[in-house]
Amino acid sequence: MKIAASDAARRLREQAAQRILLTDGAFGTMIQSYRLQEADYRGALEVTHDQKGNNDLLALTRPDVIAEITEAYLDAGSDIVSTNTFNANRISQADYGLEHLVRDINISSAQIARDAAGEWEAKDGRPRFVAGAIGPTNKTLSLSPDVNDPGFRAITFDELKDVYREQIDALLDGGVDFILIETVFDTLNAKAGIMACIEAGEARGIEVPIMLSFTVTDMSGRNLSGHSIESFWASVRHARPLTIGMNCSFGAPQLRPHVATIAAQADTLVMVYPNAGLPNELGQYDEQPETTGGFIREWAETGLINIVGGCCGTTPGHIAAMRHAVAGQAPRTIAKPAGHAILAGLEPMILAA
Repeated sequence: MKIAASDAARRLREQAAQRILLTDGAFGTMIQSYRLQEADYRGALEVTHDQKGNNDLLALTRPDVIAEITEAYLDAGSDIVSTNTFNANRISQADYGLEHLVRDINISSAQIARDAAGEWEAKDGRPRFVAGAIGPTNKTLSLSPDVNDPGFRAITFDELKDVYREQIDALLDGGVDFILIETVFDTLNAKAGIMACIEAGEARGIEVPIMLSFTVTDMSGRNLSGHSIESFWASVRHARPLTIGMNCSFGAPQLRPHVATIAAQADTLVMVYPNAGLPNELGQYDEQPETTGGFIREWAETGLINIVGGCCGTTPGHIAAMRHAVAGQAPRTIAKPAGHAILAGLEPMILAA
């Protein structure tokens, strides 16, 4: 079967060759500012569980809120907006008894983002893109949830791949340009998502562009399954991702050395979207936009990034500060292919020619 290259991926690369691009910021932080109640979340749906906090559901019950947040990020300067679908999968929605609405949630969220991106592109002619966001779920393929049974797994690879496939198919039907597998705390989970993307593309006769975003869970720079950013790259580069990078984790200063590492190795675009620092004792983020913007300016000046944005605690104000920080700065030069085999367990292993 002939797989066609994505026109959106080509256009994104063209734009990224000219300047540092911006993705968006946090949806959860912005949704909290609306102080929504249970009735807002459930709308007219007949549900059996409390829904307050089920932010993904708002694409069906309060699409105006999701559209307004998306518009705010585009107004701040975002070139890429994400769908509000981090937990819009069968596993996560089971907590709310809404597995049957997974497809509807993803399609609606994708269409909201697609419509907003299209409107802004029509205004000024600057390309805007939509990334279909896929979170890690609350399951892990690499670790046992039972300390007394290290070999036990709560889910199999094929089961998780099918969960991802359901979500990916809906996002593609809703009109997203890319699939963003983000907050990767377990590399094997990400590989299930990659396989689901590949299979979804083959079924459509297209190549689905994949964005991959790793999450550091401790100060050693590893994710929960024990991989460093180098070993993560070695594990996933076969998928030829459109972007590779990091999100969430800690604040920008703590991520900086790991950003430098992947920037020097990856023969693709690097996209990073850190938290607005670390939360305070109340779980709130105090880092102001100008502070975050200052950190990002240094990343840009030293040639570390192609695409930048924000994760937890960030707002349109943070994205606007980043826009000013990277304005006029040259994008990172993409690294040349390694030219030798790189394998990985928990550490990369380079096989020299």
